[in-house]
Amino acid sequence: MDVTALRALQAPLKDKYREAPDAAVITLKARGELDDQHIACKVETGRAIALAGLHPATGGTGAELCSGDMLLEALVACAGVTLKAVATALEIELKKGTVRAEGDLDFRGTLGVVKDAPVGFKAIRLSFDVESDAPQEQLDTLLKLTERYCVVFQTLNVKPELSAVLNRG
Repeated sequence: MDVTALRALQAPLKDKYREAPDAAVITLKARGELDDQHIACKVETGRAIALAGLHPATGGTGAELCSGDMLLEALVACAGVTLKAVATALEIELKKGTVRAEGDLDFRGTLGVVKDAPVGFKAIRLSFDVESDAPQEQLDTLLKLTERYCVVFQTLNVKPELSAVLNRG
């Protein structure tokens, strides 16, 4: 896709959202079914069922997906798509590219071994390796705008309002 095709695709959406801001607010949903045989959850991905379970560092077998890995995978996917979209919009040719995310977890927190150990990632690092003839200034802008417009990156960066409810079935 080139910049003209991208603009043609997005222009009517941008116009619609300017005229009707509420139309731009969409609720994305995910659903999972608890596995009745194992400590696992079957997550509907929209394309297939993914079985998430305990990480081996918390007693899992490693056969199921780890939700921490899935979070990093979502970040890589979102950041990769955003980078490509921004590069297209800025007409920066990317010949090749790789996106990586890694995060540090202290499983003492998740397992309740010590109260002062955090539950969740202490640090997440996102990196891009790209092949491009674009000047460094353009690549710096590309990174800045990718950070700005990547939904998952910004969700992690600016804590959203969270709530949780437990209902009887």
